[in-house]
Amino acid sequence: MITKEAKTKVMTDAATHKGDVGSPQVQAAVLTARIKEITAHLKVNKHDHMARRGLIQMVGKRKKLLKYLENKDFTAYQAIVAKLGLRK
Repeated sequence: MITKEAKTKVMTDAATHKGDVGSPQVQAAVLTARIKEITAHLKVNKHDHMARRGLIQMVGKRKKLLKYLENKDFTAYQAIVAKLGLRK
């Protein structure tokens, strides 16, 4: 589980303006942090199928958010993908 401090740091790094907590950029950044954490957990606990299922759901949700952002604002999409270090 991502800590409150880590989540706040990720949110401030990806925010488009002060107090931004719900934009697609912030949501994708928070999901990316959670995905990295769960991936590390699954490397140790290979048989944790519920965590694997949750990971797949988060990846799908992040994919949908990024697709929405790509269609709505391509420059913001390129910026967030570069900032998060995602392949696309």
